[in-house]
Amino acid sequence: MSASMKAVIAREAGGPEVLSVVERPWPAPGEGEVLVRVHAAGVNRPDVMQREGAYPPPPGASDILGLEIAGKVEDCGPGVTRFAVGDAVMGLVAGGAYAEWAVVHETNALKVPEGMSFIEAAAFPETYFTVWSNVFERARLAAGETILIHGGASGIGTTAIQLAVARGARVIVTAGSPEKCAACLKLGAAVAIDYKREDFVEAARRATDGRGPDVILDMVGGDYIQRNLDAVAVDGRIAQIAFQHGPRADLNLTPLLMKRITLTGSTLRARPVEMKAALARALEREVLPLLAQGRARPVIDTTFPLAAVADAHRRIDSGAHVGKIVLDVNEGAVVPDRETNA
Repeated sequence: MSASMKAVIAREAGGPEVLSVVERPWPAPGEGEVLVRVHAAGVNRPDVMQREGAYPPPPGASDILGLEIAGKVEDCGPGVTRFAVGDAVMGLVAGGAYAEWAVVHETNALKVPEGMSFIEAAAFPETYFTVWSNVFERARLAAGETILIHGGASGIGTTAIQLAVARGARVIVTAGSPEKCAACLKLGAAVAIDYKREDFVEAARRATDGRGPDVILDMVGGDYIQRNLDAVAVDGRIAQIAFQHGPRADLNLTPLLMKRITLTGSTLRARPVEMKAALARALEREVLPLLAQGRARPVIDTTFPLAAVADAHRRIDSGAHVGKIVLDVNEGAVVPDRETNA
């Protein structure tokens, strides 16, 4: 009989109150997978969407919430070559992160950089994979260009600001309060627009001498879709990564033609392991050196113990956070005898 662990599930679709800490069997690593004793797990908007019943796990993925982990390798499945027992890793999973133990394919994990805490490391995979894929690969942001980042104070936003600045781009952000705008400026944004007080289309045009930003990173959707088309520069690129205001809009697509706009979008969770592996190698090559140089770092808003997961979700639901919310998973969990899981 397998040893058990604490894990978080949503009993039904709803608010933070539907989250429960339950006992689940200790997972076993399969071919190419490592078993990680989870020290910390990141909290992300896709977790909220799953809790609300709008983003079910892909086929074969765990119903345990959570997409990113940091911890120590405790066991290796057949064929593992990248890691060994005892290695500190951070990894991207399709589900199962809100738990004391999790499995991750070795190609979707990276070694935790020297000097980085597990709390910081747990805030890395989902946001950095997403930003690299959408901003630099799909939208092709280049040095000397200007990017408009919606939700600049979010986990995605704080990551995108730092990486864009580090790679030589000029950053404009939108945020929902003077305090959030100030936080974005401190991270390196050149212009911060309080979207509750001014129209970001006009403000972005003013900040670019009427030209508009070359790239827009948007997770809002809804009426922002048209406004992004209006705001972006000629030959601009818009990367759509979520629809917090809904996926539908009444659109005038004339700017798409007249300005030769590229509108692209993607999700990360359901992509094949091989595609995520390619992103992980790109991050090792292009981004981890920036962390070592102190030019980028996960921004941590608050941490919560696993038992207080509902409070963590209330925090992200409130929209008051700047950066990432992280679950500090119980580090005192007993290590099961591996023979019991044979």
